[in-house]
Amino acid sequence: DLQAPETHRFSLTHDYTAGPGEDHYVNIVRAGSTASDPQGRDLDTGATLPVATVRGLAIKALEPMAEVTADSEALVFRFAAVPAGGSRRIRIAETYADPARYRVEDGRLVWHRSFGRPANAMLLPAGWRLASVSVPATVRMEAGRLRLDLVNPRNDEIDVKVTAYRADETSQPNQ
Repeated sequence: DLQAPETHRFSLTHDYTAGPGEDHYVNIVRAGSTASDPQGRDLDTGATLPVATVRGLAIKALEPMAEVTADSEALVFRFAAVPAGGSRRIRIAETYADPARYRVEDGRLVWHRSFGRPANAMLLPAGWRLASVSVPATVRMEAGRLRLDLVNPRNDEIDVKVTAYRADETSQPNQ
């Protein structure tokens, strides 16, 4: 959910299925971004999940495969350990500011980040219209805003660049 590009802010929501033995979810904040207002919910019970910020190499203790530096930051959402043969659905939400990857450039909205999840949806801010998107997307109106649905069929990340122009401009800008 992209907020006005001048703010560099956007809100993310994503669901995760935890498997047997898991008791936390680690969300690493990308370098150059700042996270605020983190919220977690156990979708099976409705319980609010406690969240903590972890920095630096302490992240490795919780997420051994993570590529982190002394400057890294992660949000850790905790929940009761999943029993053998069970699963737990959790929903994570947070707001990010990322001036390098979400900005206004020459009067145009520019979003340039990667998506690693298989299904992604993006809402452009009110009053903005799509000029270009670097990957295939389904585009539709949702409550007066443009929504882009993007699929990542790969096992890694897709590089997504979106540009948009203000709807009150008389014509679409040059690409």
